[in-house]
This record gives sequence, structure tokens and C-alpha cells, in this order.
Amino acid sequence: MKAVLQRVTEASVRVDGEVIGSIGKGFFILLGVSDEDDEAVADKMADKICKLRIFEDENGKTNLSLKDVGGEVLVVSQFTLYADCRKRNRPSFIGAGAPAEADRLYEYFMDRCRTHVDRVEHGRFGADMKVSLVNDGPFTLMLDSRELFK
Repeated sequence: MKAVLQRVTEASVRVDGEVIGSIGKGFFILLGVSDEDDEAVADKMADKICKLRIFEDENGKTNLSLKDVGGEVLVVSQFTLYADCRKRNRPSFIGAGAPAEADRLYEYFMDRCRTHVDRVEHGRFGADMKVSLVNDGPFTLMLDSRELFK
């Protein structure tokens, strides 16, 4: 499982011109799922992300978590995080999970996030989505379960 996490002051996702998910302060997460992923990986990834202390405290130190600041989460499925660009100029997505299983784990990941934060919004799996956000910092992290949980 791969995630690109951005600390945001606001974020939203539209499908066919309609806002289907929006948040204020919190995390915007692009989430990619591989065929190697399962519930255990999703649990670890959601727990790690939701417990990250990347919000500033009263001293300006990144020392507070989502829960500490009443943050929200917007998750958008992103199979292109598994793009293999090593050969030619057209990426291969063979490393991305099969759609049905990837969608199931995407939903499972969001359910796990809901155990940590009150508001978890989402995009629509497989849809053509338009994302808007204000990256706070900017603060962007890339997480790969294969590197985090060896």
C-alpha cells in the first residue's frame, strides 16, 4: 500500500462537477493498493497515518496528531502510485491491485481511519475526479507499507 499524504487547510473532490467529499484542516490522502496488500497492511497504514504528529503545537513544533487538532481526512484512490516508468515512456500499472480487491481495501482503510478521527470523506473509486486542496506548509509525505512494515 502506498500513500501520498498532504497536510491541508481544506480539500475537496468533485465527480461530474459535484462535490462528493470535502474537509477542512486535516489530511488529504492519495491511496494506492497493490495485489500484495491485505487488511493487516491497511490497519497498519491507517494507524500510522492517523497517529502521525505533523501539526504544529503552541511552540511551532510538529508535535500534534489529527486527533489532537480535531483534523479530518479525505481519501482518494490512486492506482497510478504503482506506475512503473522504468521502461519506455508509457507507464505500466501491473503493480496496482485488481480493481475489486483494491476498492474493498480502500473502503476498509477508510473504515480503519474512522476509528481514529470523526470525519473521513472520500472520492469515488475508479471515477474521473477533480481534486482541489490547499497544502499547509507545504507538508507532503510519501509512505510505502513495504518500507514501513518490513
